[in-house]
Amino acid sequence: MHALQRFNEFLVKVGSWGTILFMAVIAVVIPYEVVGRYMFEKMTIWSGEVSMYSLAWASMLGGAVGLKKGYMISMTSVVESVPPTMVTIIKWSSYLCSLFFFGIMFGFGLFQTIYNAQQTSPAIGLVMSLPYAALPTGFFIMFFLMLEEFLLFLGLGPKGEAR
Repeated sequence: MHALQRFNEFLVKVGSWGTILFMAVIAVVIPYEVVGRYMFEKMTIWSGEVSMYSLAWASMLGGAVGLKKGYMISMTSVVESVPPTMVTIIKWSSYLCSLFFFGIMFGFGLFQTIYNAQQTSPAIGLVMSLPYAALPTGFFIMFFLMLEEFLLFLGLGPKGEAR
């Protein structure tokens, strides 16, 4: 469990810095494009793709970091209004469904990344596997973060002992 927690800390750190990087790219490219379009009446060919691909990466990495920090939507009123045994069943179901979903989406994203390895983007000629890789990367991080939460829910402590 300790190894999983350290691995997840690393993933969250990478995800946080990646989100910051891609949001910074968006913060520079979009105003650049607006100024270019309206002041100089010239539009660069690459800015739309760069901002779109940066948004995909920022969304997936930011979503993973948000999952760890508890920013995701939840139905606390439902959980608070049912008996404790039902809460356990709901949480079990929630964790298992989330793990299943993240695993399936990781596989789908990996398939899309590999499938688009020969395709290039129209404007900048970027190999489309790079933008598509945001999907498996984000869902990979989310899967392991949820796995840690599930194991903690099961009562496993930092060293694999019951807490």
